[in-house]
Amino acid sequence: MSNQIAGNESNKENAPENEEKKIPIFSIEILKIIKEAQQQHGLRHNDYQRYRGYCTRRIRRLRKVMHLQQGDRRHFRKKNVTETNLTDERAVYIPLMLAERAWSYAMQLRVEANTEPRKKFHLVSRLRKAASYAIQLQKLCESEKFDARTQLETQAYVAWCEGMLQFELQEWKPAIENLKKAQMIYEKLASALNEEDAILYRNRYEELEPSLRFCAYNIGNETDVNQLLHLRNQAQGDLLVTLDTLMAQTRDSLSEVTWRNRTVPVKNSRVRTFLLANRDFNSLLDKCTTLAEKSDSLEQHLMDCKDAMLAIRDDIKTEQKMDGSSTSSASSLQYLHTYLSFIRLERSIQRNLLLIESALENDGKQGTIGSKKLQDVTRLYEILIQNILEEQQLPGLEDDSDFQEKLIIKAKAYKAFRCYYIGQSLSTLHRWRDTMAMYERALLHISSAINQVDDDLKTRLRNLVNTIESSKYCAHAQSVLEQDNEEELDSLKNAKLQKMPLTKRLDEYYEDSSILGKDPNVIKVPPEMEEIPCKPLFFDVALNYVKLPVFKKQQPVSDPANKEGISGFVKGLWGWGGKK
Repeated sequence: MSNQIAGNESNKENAPENEEKKIPIFSIEILKIIKEAQQQHGLRHNDYQRYRGYCTRRIRRLRKVMHLQQGDRRHFRKKNVTETNLTDERAVYIPLMLAERAWSYAMQLRVEANTEPRKKFHLVSRLRKAASYAIQLQKLCESEKFDARTQLETQAYVAWCEGMLQFELQEWKPAIENLKKAQMIYEKLASALNEEDAILYRNRYEELEPSLRFCAYNIGNETDVNQLLHLRNQAQGDLLVTLDTLMAQTRDSLSEVTWRNRTVPVKNSRVRTFLLANRDFNSLLDKCTTLAEKSDSLEQHLMDCKDAMLAIRDDIKTEQKMDGSSTSSASSLQYLHTYLSFIRLERSIQRNLLLIESALENDGKQGTIGSKKLQDVTRLYEILIQNILEEQQLPGLEDDSDFQEKLIIKAKAYKAFRCYYIGQSLSTLHRWRDTMAMYERALLHISSAINQVDDDLKTRLRNLVNTIESSKYCAHAQSVLEQDNEEELDSLKNAKLQKMPLTKRLDEYYEDSSILGKDPNVIKVPPEMEEIPCKPLFFDVALNYVKLPVFKKQQPVSDPANKEGISGFVKGLWGWGGKK
């Protein structure tokens, strides 16, 4: 998808490179990943050993898939994940699972340290190892291949790991700083995301509150606490600036979209890429020099939109098949599908307007617009109005009165253009009364819509009013001229019919007063001679040259041996003596 979008910007040098810089390749929701893994593999029942075993198995699978095995059964060769391995987002799951395995082992040792105090040293060692793996994860995610949300989550995860280590070492001041930093990042993320995704980060924010209160209690002296908070606020000034920058990048990465006062998450990468392209598509069209280039760009953009809609439909089917799928998630996907449908219809309207402009521009150079071209333009406006009617029927927007009212006004504006071009088409057939009726209908639509449309459409409607006024005068003048010509033709026709007898003009209606007079012109007596075709005579002249066959040669010769006389006759008559 990103390659298609980059291809659309081929007119600009280095456009694909700029596109890659704007759109991050990987987006990893670290907190969601670890929470789902913990709930599914033991931590729902505080079984840290089971979760540690799951982390070990998953690390083995990931190293095998990524071809990062650390030697064989006999030899060990350490292989860390580096930036060269970041061709797949699963590469950063390895340090993440390593940190989770070390942390789960530390939590297991904490339970065992109640009866075996010496295991507390091993606990601290495991927490220190978890913090080191978290820092390794943060260094990998600082690459340009990851989006701002991933970088924020890794910072919060590192601060939480270091805070838990310092909390266990009873270093209360650095512990409260790191835990507060993690809490602040989770709070920012919760405020930036939609309601469905923000619940997880708010819960994480609340989980850190008891540890922060315990650190403040152990610091004890209020002066030390206030001084610490003052130093923390100074130190976090730069952090807040960084957070604001990253949050702006998170919003730019379109992890969610707001439309018609509703915000929905955008989780599918294909949909997110299309929405980013759609946001900058108008500026891309402005760079196109010809109408053909604009039309081709719109066609490609519509194809990308259909692909994004297909991806959303697949996600909806997946949500419906999953057991226990939330109604809010399915509703968000349906609303996002409605938004993509609206974009598709709007871009289709934009494409039809370009086709109309191209058709009128080509014929305008020739001076006149042909009848067939006027019919094509009218048909394009019919399709355009049908697109607006489809927008009114989009699911979820039936009760949005403001949205429906705007579409009704927009439809009236384009109906005015349709009526005008229908009138122009009728004028080529010299149907002047119908032409004037369509012009009046167009002015009626314009009067009801011109004050409620945007500036661009309002300017076009004003120009259309001036065009219709001039066209009305031309149509009226043409109708008067044709009426005079028709009267002259009728008078000449009547004079000709008056000279003809009634029998010659039975198919023509003409009120001839002489028929009721003393000398009616009914038939000419005697009638005029008419030429008729004569009956042809046929002569068979070929018979004289035909040689007929001689039949005497073909007559059979009688055999005297077969003659039996009267006895043969008698035998044949009575049926005896014959051959058996």
